[in-house]
Amino acid sequence: MISRAELKARAKAQIKGNVGMLFICNLLIAGISSLATPFLGLGVLIAPSFSLSTTMIYLALTQAVRPQAGDIFKGFNLFGKALWLSIITEFFRWAWSLLFVIPGIVKGYAYSMAPYILAENPELTAREALRKSKEMTDGHKGALFTLQLSFIGWMLLVPPHIRSALHLACSLHERDLCKCLSHHQRQ
Repeated sequence: MISRAELKARAKAQIKGNVGMLFICNLLIAGISSLATPFLGLGVLIAPSFSLSTTMIYLALTQAVRPQAGDIFKGFNLFGKALWLSIITEFFRWAWSLLFVIPGIVKGYAYSMAPYILAENPELTAREALRKSKEMTDGHKGALFTLQLSFIGWMLLVPPHIRSALHLACSLHERDLCKCLSHHQRQ
């Protein structure tokens, strides 16, 4: 099994040399989103596509593809799927939270890989991405929680724009951790 230290080292290596462009991408997304928000909730409609775009950017980094500013619009090619995935994910998380807070948190981890799955497999539906995410995280939610918890110091100390990049890097490596754990579980 890959250690948290190794996952973090991989994330650092993949981001190295790309921090400036990642910062520009996050800045552009924040700027466009803040301009769109006053227009009848347009910000809410475009946020899932921007989130999927960011996911695609970080997934490309794992394949040594350097990000470009125009990449922030890639998620709009899957606008409907990104929006629907966001809606059903939040609905199911809310519904599970009605039982108690903890089930909502657990389901949040169960659904956490869905954007990565959709970004890697755009032919899937949003429901299929959710189902695969639940399968991928089955038995690994504790490891995901521990990995996220290991970033808490950075989350408290780092400014919000850099925090979003760290969060996405952490999420990306959560996906890698799930893949590794699922692979080892099958053997």
